[in-house]
Amino acid sequence: MEKNHSATRAARRGARVGVVDVCTAAVAALPVGGAGLSAMSRTAASHPLCSTDDISEQLDELQLTLGEGPCVDAFLRGSAVLTPDLLTGEPQDRWAVFADAALEAGARAVFALPLQMGAISPGVLDLYADAPTVLDTEELADALAFADLATLLLLDARIEETGASIGGASPGRGFEDLGGYRAEIDQATGILTVQLGVGIDEAFVRLRAYAYMQGRRLADVAADVVDHRLRFSPDAEPERTDEET
Repeated sequence: MEKNHSATRAARRGARVGVVDVCTAAVAALPVGGAGLSAMSRTAASHPLCSTDDISEQLDELQLTLGEGPCVDAFLRGSAVLTPDLLTGEPQDRWAVFADAALEAGARAVFALPLQMGAISPGVLDLYADAPTVLDTEELADALAFADLATLLLLDARIEETGASIGGASPGRGFEDLGGYRAEIDQATGILTVQLGVGIDEAFVRLRAYAYMQGRRLADVAADVVDHRLRFSPDAEPERTDEET
């Protein structure tokens, strides 16, 4: 089965199977151009975890920065969100900003599959195609199987709390450490609650909004806030400084 190919690749490079292998295998087995996985939470900052290509990375960043899109809906609903064509009326009405940005990035169809085990939902598997695409029954079953495998791997890595990249990164393509990435975004959000005098939810919205307006990754903006290179004010636009800690 195609799912076992990811295990073979991991074994050959001397590493255990990781979520990046699942994403790679999903692209090989399904009529999609790329895959990405985002770690998501209702109580902490969500963030992209790994992706197979630049478009997948852009799509995950866009959705988590904008707070809208099939990935966000799949997580909140706990069910798959299948979008065969972003140019149709429903996606345009539901995700006006994301749909246009995704089309510009090179995606035409997007499929979001929540990672779930009982009441636990650690994230979402996102797949995209560059042409209108419908997953048939067998393909959807395979996609859900990949999501199940990613769930097990992600939860296993969290339980071990190794603090290392899950499963290792493919040659030439790395991805962020789960704990470090989230901790920095959480820390930046906490700093903004003080600078802006707002609650944690509003602070996170402001952080996301600034990242989107500047066309930057959420993690990069968070790092600037934590390192005091960027300061927010309730009465003025965020200001960059030369201050370092």
